[in-house]
Amino acid sequence: MKSLQSDDFELFGLVRRFGQDRTAIDARWKDLQRQAHPDKFADQGAAAQRVAMQWSVRINEAYQRLKDPLKRAAYLCELNGAPVNAENNTAMPPAFLMQQMAWREELDEAQGAQDLERISQQVQRAKRDMLKDIERLIDDQQAFDQAVAQVRALMFVERFEDDVNTRLDQIET
Repeated sequence: MKSLQSDDFELFGLVRRFGQDRTAIDARWKDLQRQAHPDKFADQGAAAQRVAMQWSVRINEAYQRLKDPLKRAAYLCELNGAPVNAENNTAMPPAFLMQQMAWREELDEAQGAQDLERISQQVQRAKRDMLKDIERLIDDQQAFDQAVAQVRALMFVERFEDDVNTRLDQIET
């Protein structure tokens, strides 16, 4: 295994890019967890088990970032000197903010599952387009500063998607 200080991509033996195969990430995670499982080190004493536990935690942290496209994009931006800083930087283009306000109004006015499903489909399309844009900005253009703005916008969209799903769940129960 690599060092505990290796970046997530190095740890998982992946090329440092946004476009990844989720099946390969999952398979590599299982393989790494098998190698680092503390039970494999039971006969080597408590210190070896502690080290194995640290590896296991580190592998899980990397997996959580790599498997989630939004977290992976933010991580890549950060690795390339363009931190997202979503908590400090909430500036968004006016057109994006107008879209968010329109969606919020639609959500407030939604009468039932059919309205909510329509909104959900719009959001999913927007999210797909944003992910494609992020992949182009990161993998093709290495435009990390521009990708950061898209990552922040995608955070808003995912939060809104959660709100839509919560409303849908309330209707279905």
